[in-house]
Amino acid sequence: MSNKTSISGFLLLQFSDLQEFQILHFVAFLLLYLGIVSGNLLIISAIALDRLLHSPMYFFLMNLAIQDIGFLSVIIPKSMANSLMNTRHISYSGCVAQVLFFVFFLASSFALLTVMAYDQYVAIYNPLEYEMIMNRNACLQIVAIVWITGFLYSVLHTTGWAHGTFAITFCSNIVNQFFCKIPQLLKLACSDLYLIEMGVLVFSIFMCLGCFIFIVVTYVHIFTAVHRIRSVQGRKKALSTCLPHLIVFSTFVSTASFAYLRPSSDNPSHLDIAVTIVYSVVPPLLNPVIYSRRNKEIKNTVRRLLGF
Repeated sequence: MSNKTSISGFLLLQFSDLQEFQILHFVAFLLLYLGIVSGNLLIISAIALDRLLHSPMYFFLMNLAIQDIGFLSVIIPKSMANSLMNTRHISYSGCVAQVLFFVFFLASSFALLTVMAYDQYVAIYNPLEYEMIMNRNACLQIVAIVWITGFLYSVLHTTGWAHGTFAITFCSNIVNQFFCKIPQLLKLACSDLYLIEMGVLVFSIFMCLGCFIFIVVTYVHIFTAVHRIRSVQGRKKALSTCLPHLIVFSTFVSTASFAYLRPSSDNPSHLDIAVTIVYSVVPPLLNPVIYSRRNKEIKNTVRRLLGF
């Protein structure tokens, strides 16, 4: 295929050539998807319905749950449909949409986790002014900025006017992953424009590194403030508040770093697929589990919703 205008679609990676294993993959992904979506919907419902949970921390958590559902819904249903119908095809516009929304939810989640670290910092380091700093309008503005920034960043990676991924010329339409992933798409490039997208990716790495350093420094201040609390009960309460976010952030960063910093081979291996699945599924799966188990307020509200 000589150029991108002749490509009507892409061929995604199949998990197996055997129909039986394709059906097994469909069932496994269906159960994972339903479990993850149900868990995050429970978190959203609990926060929306319980007035005691109408605080900045839970408002941010509700947005994180929405992002987890969106992040997973971008890639899993299409992969399940392909396995069920024993096909590999995704349309060109479908691939563009998949990259757009995948990057959108990924960038928004990382930005929101950064904001949540600051929220924890203000709550523990400066509790007397917390309600004034993190007031309703401030939270709404912060979340709006998070979503808008994530969308603009995803547009930067996809649109032709920004010389994004789909401005390049493709020499092949075979994507060595089960969804449209930017690094795999760049391997199909046969024009120098892909260097521009590589520059955007390098810029993105520095931006993520800046957020990572900000969160690490924030938690250094948080743990310093917790250490100064005299009562043991006060220290435990402060740690129980920030520990779920720290676990979620660590899981997100560790799985994403392992997936993107690990050199990918030209020929896909079972390890490449496993790494991508872990990176895509584990954070949305663990987030509701971590917050429902480590947070008494959410745990009690979820139990009431389930009738326990």
